[in-house]
Amino acid sequence: MFKEYDIIVVGAGHAGCEAAAAAANMGSSVMLITMDMTKIAQMSCNPAMGGIAKGQIVREIDALGGYSGIVSDRTAIQFRMLNRSKGPAMWSPRTQNDRALFTLEWRKLLENTENVDFFQDMVKGLIVKNDKVCGVVTGMGLEIKCKAVVLTNGTFLNGIIHIGEKQFGGGRVGEKAATGITEQLLKLGLTSGRMKTGTPPRIDGRSIDYSQLEEQKGDEEPGKFSYSSVTSPLSKQRSCYLAYTSDEVHDILKTGFEKSPMYSGRIQGIGPRYCPSIEDKINRFSDKEHHQLFVEPEGWDTVEVYLNGFSTSLPEDVQFKALSKIKGFEGVKMFRPGYAIEYDYFPPDQLSNTLQTRQIENLYFAGQINGTTGYEEAACQGLMAGINAHLKLRNAKPFVLSRSEAYIGVLIDDLITKSTEEPYRMFTSRAEYRILLRQDNADVRLTPMSYEIGLAKEDRYKRVQEKIKGRGEVTKYFKTESLNPEEINPVLNEISSAEIGQKTKAFSILSRPNVSIKDIAKGSEKFNTYLSQFDSETIEQAEIEMKYEGYIQKEQETAEKVLRLEDLIIHDALDFHSLKSLSMEAREKLTKFRPKTLGQASRISGINPSDISVLMVHIGR
Repeated sequence: MFKEYDIIVVGAGHAGCEAAAAAANMGSSVMLITMDMTKIAQMSCNPAMGGIAKGQIVREIDALGGYSGIVSDRTAIQFRMLNRSKGPAMWSPRTQNDRALFTLEWRKLLENTENVDFFQDMVKGLIVKNDKVCGVVTGMGLEIKCKAVVLTNGTFLNGIIHIGEKQFGGGRVGEKAATGITEQLLKLGLTSGRMKTGTPPRIDGRSIDYSQLEEQKGDEEPGKFSYSSVTSPLSKQRSCYLAYTSDEVHDILKTGFEKSPMYSGRIQGIGPRYCPSIEDKINRFSDKEHHQLFVEPEGWDTVEVYLNGFSTSLPEDVQFKALSKIKGFEGVKMFRPGYAIEYDYFPPDQLSNTLQTRQIENLYFAGQINGTTGYEEAACQGLMAGINAHLKLRNAKPFVLSRSEAYIGVLIDDLITKSTEEPYRMFTSRAEYRILLRQDNADVRLTPMSYEIGLAKEDRYKRVQEKIKGRGEVTKYFKTESLNPEEINPVLNEISSAEIGQKTKAFSILSRPNVSIKDIAKGSEKFNTYLSQFDSETIEQAEIEMKYEGYIQKEQETAEKVLRLEDLIIHDALDFHSLKSLSMEAREKLTKFRPKTLGQASRISGINPSDISVLMVHIGR
């Protein structure tokens, strides 16, 4: 019935879709197995992509040749660049998306991707021989052979849904849990844990009085995620809105705390610290009189609304009573209540930097099975697992991104060197080299690398080369051409910047914090005419590179120093317990995590500089 595939991807969430697409586009034959073909890349929680640090990840996925950016652009109903008031290292793109269209667009892309086959069934086990995976067993008892497997099970592994005191098995509301895999992997020597997450109630938008809420419009000049020309910025947008809880709302919610499994402790799994339930927020921040709620439309042609910030597992009657006391929600109608979900995950310290398990060859984990939370975090892991599974089968060099090359590199390095005991979420603060890892330059950083391994296509590569060339030309022009006082001073006065008394290089004026390229183009016809030959992305990147030149150069030098440690390879066969000069904690931690390089070893919690010195001497020998 089935041929032998190169790679089987289990689960068609955001991680599974990216894994399947990447491996197939590189030339592997792929079977994508999912329990429901209508839920491909389902947005299980909020209908949005990107945000702080997450937006950078989506742009990196796109730069590498993944599909998340393209799908986000094609299904967007609003675009916003967050943190514009801060430096460019903090700028983060975000889209509000049409939930139904998002799934349809992903399915369309995958069905039009050569080398991808589909099968609808649950995978209940793996076929493992001599510590090497070679197939899967489905719920119907079918055996499908392959050379590698990527597990992207999301919240489905032994998933349990909680609403108040009610609980039932499921990986998502209305969908059954996946069983069998956890139990088998434990027998094969892996360890697992439990995590929890929650989702808010879905609201009938017709029952909301929007006149009492604060409107949040999209950007006047909306951007997009994808660097490619296959998507365009939005020409129209839908607004989001802000609402607020109150003391009265909090008092009603408290009446159900004893019946809330997330709050009372009936759920043993650890929940996301950075996206707490409304119960946790009221308890942890008891001094706050209100909490902000984001009223997010679910799409272009639906009245369904997602109430971001009201994640809960309280009984449905308590949810309803509390909602009706929110200003603008007096006549509220629920489509469905919020709920909590508890599921199995596998601590990621059991993985190598390619996301392959160390115990079982050719078995890869990606997404929430690794303890992460968020579509974007899952998608980038899926992409990297798909890439590396393909390369491994062809005996090619692994594709690993360093912390100074991508947020994706930061994420994977954090997971395998620090593991996680709570759902992992990406923040800009996790990256040491934020000014190098901006959302505007992900294509320059990553597309050439992806082109080299055969994923990014030639048209993408040429586009990046043109951008790099254009950026250099603009920078050179600003460093060599000058501005006259009479042409630029009127503009400088308008923006309250000091006038110049003589001809001054444009680069020098642009270096001022409150002066932009647009200001210079407005004051000088010569500069305006010159810049008109370049696209907005090239101009924006040239401006950032010029304004922050000193900071970028300093951070690059720091990164290069640290990277020298990454070149020092620690051999797999090294017995750390034989190095008596290492501290006992270092010997235990190094044996557990098995770092590939000295740099990776230095980032493991509990490893101190003297331990690194010992390793350096040993490696030198």
